[in-house]
Order: sequence, then structure tokens, then C-alpha cells
Amino acid sequence: MLAPTKAYWQLARTPRYSLLFALPLLLLYETLAFALTRDAFLGVRNGADVMLKSVFVWMGGRNGLVAFGLLLLGVGGWLVARDLRRSGAPKPRVFLLMALESFGWALAFGSVAGTLTSLLLHGVPLALGLAAARMDVPTQLMISLGAGLYEELLFRVLLVAGLAYGARRMLGWSPLASGVLAAVVGALVFSAFHYIGPLGDQLTLGSFTFRAVAGLLFSGLYLTRGFGITAWTHALYDVILVVTGAG
Repeated sequence: MLAPTKAYWQLARTPRYSLLFALPLLLLYETLAFALTRDAFLGVRNGADVMLKSVFVWMGGRNGLVAFGLLLLGVGGWLVARDLRRSGAPKPRVFLLMALESFGWALAFGSVAGTLTSLLLHGVPLALGLAAARMDVPTQLMISLGAGLYEELLFRVLLVAGLAYGARRMLGWSPLASGVLAAVVGALVFSAFHYIGPLGDQLTLGSFTFRAVAGLLFSGLYLTRGFGITAWTHALYDVILVVTGAG
């Protein structure tokens, strides 16, 4: 039998815990986004959300949004159901521990990323210059929740995992080399993403480096702690920035 700490460390990464833990984040974001915009797609939304859904809208208009939702919930539901059949029902205590862990990571994240960025740049200002700070607080909170969900889905689950898989299959690289390449490229793309479009932030060396470091940290967290904890850590960190007026 696994020790309690080791068991929790492994259980939190399984689909029945990780994906179900992320489900309230999806519901909170979509509900708040619809309440603020009164539209399923138009209006201000998280950029990664728009990028992912735009492909489906382009292919099928508003029916594409339905297809996206069914695909997202269908794949997630299939993974959870398969895990439940193998291992049984989840325990509520694990979800509580996951929430506490995510909040702890979120509290520490800014200090860790800021310290690493300062070491790299030797004192270059780290002000992020968030364009979203010009929006009202409910909209900022909505975008923060969406960042945790859709940015992690786009940049960690799809981009980093896809790059690592491609490097292994097409280039014949080892899992370690493939993972390092994917994490670094994914972090640079993740950082650059924040400066694209009319709502993009002002590009500075300090902010770009900070976000690249953040991308590496999120990749590490995703690989070791799974999607659910990483998504909530990202969302809570962004929410803390909004509430405290930081950035």
C-alpha cells in the first residue's frame, strides 16, 4: 500500500481527480464570460479561448462552438469514465488537498518567477504592463479564470505535449531532450502570445522574460502535478494579481 503522501502525489494527476478538479474552473469562466458579454463567442474573452474556438467557428459558425464544447467535454468525460472504471470513485479529501496545494503554488509563483527573472536579467524592471488592467474588475477576473483553463490547455496540453511527441517520433530524440525542447519552445510561444492583438500587453524585455520563465514553471508543474492543479494555480495567481492590483 502506498504511503498517504505518495498516494496523494500520484492520485492528483489521474483523470478522475485532475479533470474533475478543473471542471468548476471551466463552469466559472464560461458562466462569467456569458454573463458579462451575453454572447457565446463575441466580446472580451481570454485570448487562448478565442484562438481555440476560432478554428471551430471558422469551420461551422455557431454550430462550431457546440462542436468544440462537445469535443472538450466528450474527451474529458471519456478519460474520467475510463479512470473511474479502473480505480473507483474519487475521494473528496483529495480534492480539498488539491485546492490547498494550488493556492500554495499560486501564492509562491510570482516570487519564484520574479526571482528567477531577476537573476537572468540582473535588475531589469519586471513591470508587466497588463493591458487587461484597464478593464473593469469582473472582466479581469473572467480573463484570469480563462487563462488558467484555456492557456494551460493550449500551451501545455496541446503545444508542449505535441512538440515533445513530435521530437520523439520524427527526430528520434530521447524523452528528456524532447521534453526540454518542448518546454523551452512552448515557454517562448506562451510569452509571445501575450503581446498579440489589440488587447496585447506592451512588450518589454523584463515582461517577456518573466512570462517565458513562468511558462517553464507551468510546464514543470503540469508534468509533475497534472492539468487540474496547474490550471487552478495559473488562474488563482492571475486572480491574486487582480485583487491586489499587482502587475
